[in-house]
Amino acid sequence: MRNTIYLLVAIIIASCGSSKRTSPAPQSPEIVTQTVVTVPQNGSGTTPDVQESDSIETPQTPKEDCVELPEVIEVVPAPETPEIIDDSNQYLDEIVEVRTTFDHSNFNKILVQNVSKAGNVNYDAIKRNWSTLRAYITSLGENMPTEDWSRNEKLAYWMNAYNAMTIDLILRHQPLESIKDIKDPWKQRFWKLGEKYYNLDEIEHQILRKMGDPRIHFGINCASFSCPPLLNEAFTAEKVNSQLKSLASKFINDPKRNTITTDRVEISKIFDWFAKDFKTSGSVIDYLNKYSETKISTNAKVRYMDYNWALNDQ
Repeated sequence: MRNTIYLLVAIIIASCGSSKRTSPAPQSPEIVTQTVVTVPQNGSGTTPDVQESDSIETPQTPKEDCVELPEVIEVVPAPETPEIIDDSNQYLDEIVEVRTTFDHSNFNKILVQNVSKAGNVNYDAIKRNWSTLRAYITSLGENMPTEDWSRNEKLAYWMNAYNAMTIDLILRHQPLESIKDIKDPWKQRFWKLGEKYYNLDEIEHQILRKMGDPRIHFGINCASFSCPPLLNEAFTAEKVNSQLKSLASKFINDPKRNTITTDRVEISKIFDWFAKDFKTSGSVIDYLNKYSETKISTNAKVRYMDYNWALNDQ
């Protein structure tokens, strides 16, 4: 009987010890301190010793029905700072290279509409729209040539100015039969360019002739029949060289203004008045031979024609 009681007590004690050997509670997602339970091997019902171990980082247990994804951080590269290049001088060069020169289109319209291919001028028609011509002359005064203008730009500017002022001079004194009906026509200072009033003499002798191109004498017009005909278009920097070349050839080979044979020439007084300009690279005959359709002998006799000052009116 005693043995039976001991056996029952042992079973009860063993059963109690077994119930105390429980699994650790589920660990929280944080870093926790793991406990180690030491159970006596003799199966006694004493409370087990609990020892603390070092902190151990354990994997997180995801919650039920919830999947925690790692946070994705998109790394966006900072925008590249554009390289700053100081090319202002480059653009300045391009602007200077392609810049538009002074616009002579308003004067061009006047000439196209009112000057024949032979160079005769419809002064009456121009006078009916005189304000257009005066506005062009005013624009010349507001846009004087500067040092950065090319030679051709200056050449076109001053020849157009001379011809526009000559037309304006005639309109101021109509009616008349000749420019020489005006007292000192080439010394009249009616036109202000910049800060100064100019006359025709000054533009021709102090500016144009000093540019060293004798062809200007075929480009400027003195409103007279014996003058080289007025071109029925404005001079431009782009075309001025070809324009003067054409005018020189037409004038020298015009039998109404020059009679040329191999041994004898009867030529315009322009070649006498301005002989110095035409002799820069030889004689007047040498200059004529550059454009003459008839080659002139160096020993040819030279005579100058009378000058017809009649107005070049239509």
